[in-house]
Amino acid sequence: MASNDSERLPDDVRRASDDAGHVASAPIIGVTTYLEQAQTGVWDVPASFLPKVYLDAVTDAGGIAVLLPPQPTTPEIARRVLASLDGLIVAGGADVDPARYGQAAHPRTGAPRRDRDEWEDALLTAAIETELPFLGICRGAQMLNVALGGTLVQHLPDVVGNEAYQPAPAVFGETTVAVEPGSLLEATLGGAHDELPVHVYHHQALDRLAPGLTVTARTGDGVIEAVELARVPFGLGVQWHPEENAADRRLFAGLVDAARDHRLRRTGA
Repeated sequence: MASNDSERLPDDVRRASDDAGHVASAPIIGVTTYLEQAQTGVWDVPASFLPKVYLDAVTDAGGIAVLLPPQPTTPEIARRVLASLDGLIVAGGADVDPARYGQAAHPRTGAPRRDRDEWEDALLTAAIETELPFLGICRGAQMLNVALGGTLVQHLPDVVGNEAYQPAPAVFGETTVAVEPGSLLEATLGGAHDELPVHVYHHQALDRLAPGLTVTARTGDGVIEAVELARVPFGLGVQWHPEENAADRRLFAGLVDAARDHRLRRTGA
């Protein structure tokens, strides 16, 4: 077809062609999910679910979201799952089992979700091995630190003296973080941020940092709010909830861009 033939195509045909090209280039992003007792209609059953805001954040950034529910796993299974993906998001949720980092449970630590811990640990380990771009959100950042050998503060109010980071059930707190200059986080956000406003909902936080991780954002009272792993092209964990800010999809756009680059490196297409 001559270069100007496409200009003579009907508008609906041209739009369909453009849409097909967009879908073909859209990276596939796996997002981990909850596995909890859930009610819907007349049913009250264990179910895998994820708040829709995560899916919106991925699709708004140009990705295709697929759900990754907790399930029995091995390193081989995790690698096989990730082989079909271009990027990974480890979502927020329940507390990580403190036994995974050698501690007894604090009275305020939630009941363990060991199936989810095992699943996400295996996915993160495989993502690091294969250099698959990943973003950990809240629990996801904590899981990253624990998977690599770090520990957590089990109840943050014991350290900071208030509950500003989780003010009430289902109520997000608001705070600001200072972003480290020269970091992947700064580049993803598009510039320096001494006071980046963020939505927070966590009563735990990173404590002893795992080898290989670098802190790239903190609050004014010193709470770690972002870490990154320099040995992979895109490995970022944030303690806040960027999916809750519909007006700001920069972290998801950064992951989707990195996922697209990863696919090109892996397949050349």
